[in-house]
Amino acid sequence: MNWKTILTTLCTLALAAYLVFAFVALSKPAEDKVCRELRVSIEETSLGGFLTPAEVRTMLSTDNLNPEGLAMDRIDLGQIERALEGKELIEKAECYTMLDSVVMVEVKQRVPVVHVINDRGENYYVDSHGDPMPIGIYTRDLLVATGHISRAYAKNSLAPMANQIQADSFWRSEIVQLNILSDGSVELVPRVGNHIAYLGQPTRIAKKLERLRKFYLYGLNVAGWNKYSRVSVEFDNQIICKRNKK
Repeated sequence: MNWKTILTTLCTLALAAYLVFAFVALSKPAEDKVCRELRVSIEETSLGGFLTPAEVRTMLSTDNLNPEGLAMDRIDLGQIERALEGKELIEKAECYTMLDSVVMVEVKQRVPVVHVINDRGENYYVDSHGDPMPIGIYTRDLLVATGHISRAYAKNSLAPMANQIQADSFWRSEIVQLNILSDGSVELVPRVGNHIAYLGQPTRIAKKLERLRKFYLYGLNVAGWNKYSRVSVEFDNQIICKRNKK
């Protein structure tokens, strides 16, 4: 008995059966097909998220765009995409049909990276692209930014800084607040240590944070985290510290 031949024959028969099934399914008139299921996939991010598939389905039902039970040829996939992309919590949506009368919706959600409370009384979130988002839709603790923050500063300077901080597990845990001074320079408020870290202008942030990280690991771990009231990494190749008076 040649098992290789038998296995090859069985695989060929299985493939032929699938092709017949696919041909029958695809050749069925579109008007006879009804959407039997809406599937929603939400892209995962390193920062987590806030949308659920159930909430996306609710959005579509509210807009009378849930395709379940509708004839496949009556479903406007582009309209579904445009409706979802018009929601404040959604950055991108892609909708397409699958075999067996399934409609698939893939969603990329907007993720806030910093909570702005500026000196003009404005209170809003900023997403990873620097665009504002309303508060009250996200419950996870976020990095807080205070001080002199315009919408332009939030988009062009604050969001890139927040993205770098959020992408690094060390800084994501250590930095709890950014304070922006009137000249646009940046102060960091750490979770551990009784001091303010001064970055200066929001340029070369990666290098400044790396220099500050090394100072934390090899300096404050030895000297003590409450020895200084202010630590400046504004200038290259130097760290300027001000001692606590106590």
